[in-house]
Amino acid sequence: MTVNKLPIPVVVNGAAGKMGREVIEAVAAADDMTLYGAIDRNPEVFGLDAGELIGGEALQVTITNEMEPLLAAASQEKEPGVMVDFTHPSSVYTNVRAAIAYGIRPVVGTTGLSPKQLQDLAEFADKASTGCLVIPNFSIGMVLLQQAAVQASQYFEHVEIIELHHNQKADAPSGTALKTAELLAEMGKTYNPPSVEEKEHLQGARGSLAEENIRIHSIRLPGLIAHQEVIFGAEGQVYTLRHDTSDRKCYMPGVLLSIRKVLQLQTLIYGLEKIL
Repeated sequence: MTVNKLPIPVVVNGAAGKMGREVIEAVAAADDMTLYGAIDRNPEVFGLDAGELIGGEALQVTITNEMEPLLAAASQEKEPGVMVDFTHPSSVYTNVRAAIAYGIRPVVGTTGLSPKQLQDLAEFADKASTGCLVIPNFSIGMVLLQQAAVQASQYFEHVEIIELHHNQKADAPSGTALKTAELLAEMGKTYNPPSVEEKEHLQGARGSLAEENIRIHSIRLPGLIAHQEVIFGAEGQVYTLRHDTSDRKCYMPGVLLSIRKVLQLQTLIYGLEKIL
């Protein structure tokens, strides 16, 4: 006889944000998940039902700003709980550490964690034997772009990255751009050998400098969602890889996959490509 598993209890932190609303809708529609809680710091949404927040039927989940009591309650459920975090760089470290402390598995879409914070969280997750996924970008298309960039880097010595986002994004460069630069830096070469002595007449004109001399340029404008170009150059040719997001729904398959996968982990993993 087959025993049906209980649905995964999911807490959405940053519920009233654009990504948080998409996650609520996706989780509510998933057969193997249940929306257990919704957290947001915006007082205008306190007490609202999460379903009404997204313009649908009531889900019997009230939006709160009390994170730790909700995590404590979720930790008592028969099925292990997951917290999906789309909040703010200033609070994400505290949020993730609290979730791990309560045995709730974090799936983190918020970018802006420093290398030291990531290392601290990885050590904390290891000690707690609790899975944690930090995903700079949940789009399958972006993973494919990064893989193509790694392949192209074998044949080009010059590369720069341009990332373009909406003007409500708080951190720069984006976590996706940093991850792309990290993957390129791991190829064991230093890019962009100088041909002239450069001089910036305005500080930052040449963008930020990542490892192995990779330049990253950040653009913030209303009307954008999330976009990235990786541009390779060589004598007589330019090779451009570009990914454009036109609807945040493109991230939801990656979010749902991460919710399912994080339950199988006992450590922190960084990057969607690691679980595909």
